[in-house]
Amino acid sequence: MSGIQVSEKLIVFVTFLPLFFISLAIHEFAHAYVAYKFGDSTAKKMGRLTLNPIKHIDLVGSIIMPLLSFASGFMLIGWAKPVPINGSNFKNQLRDDAIVSVAGPISNFILAFIFFLILSLLNSSFPNQLIILKKISLLGIYFNVFLFAFNLLPIPPLDGSHILFDLFPNKITAKYLSFGVYGTVILFVFIYSPLWGLFMKFVYFIVSIFFS
Repeated sequence: MSGIQVSEKLIVFVTFLPLFFISLAIHEFAHAYVAYKFGDSTAKKMGRLTLNPIKHIDLVGSIIMPLLSFASGFMLIGWAKPVPINGSNFKNQLRDDAIVSVAGPISNFILAFIFFLILSLLNSSFPNQLIILKKISLLGIYFNVFLFAFNLLPIPPLDGSHILFDLFPNKITAKYLSFGVYGTVILFVFIYSPLWGLFMKFVYFIVSIFFS
């Protein structure tokens, strides 16, 4: 029985990987695209203004973390390589940086809604067929809502920490933003703390809004 469970889990994991990489790529592309529209071509010059997932892969966040998550039985967690942004190229640095920062999470929310529309269409047109596509669509909803909420957390170096500084620029938030170098440690502490359960309840609440 355990062998069957492991096999099913492996199938889900392998099926989910393309969705995982595409969702991360769209998130980073949104950052790069909006930054380019606001006058910063840094990401474009470095080849990051693209939907090609390979250009956005981070060794730790896109490879190691998903594998560790799968091996440990924990939910799939990962991230892409951050898009390089030079705020000095923006006309209004704080406003434009805030919009660029929120563009990534918003792109995932939109993608989650697209997956919801696909799932609704499949359920209405093929009620007892295309089960795999329905499962992928459902995973797409959950994962992209998760990415939307996760990246808005005010934990460096997530998008939420940049938005926090852009809304409240002062010495305290600037110092807090500089903690990005310790971001991975802070995130691990958060993930294995009781706060993680509250966060996941919030994610499920957002998903429930789609289905309500």
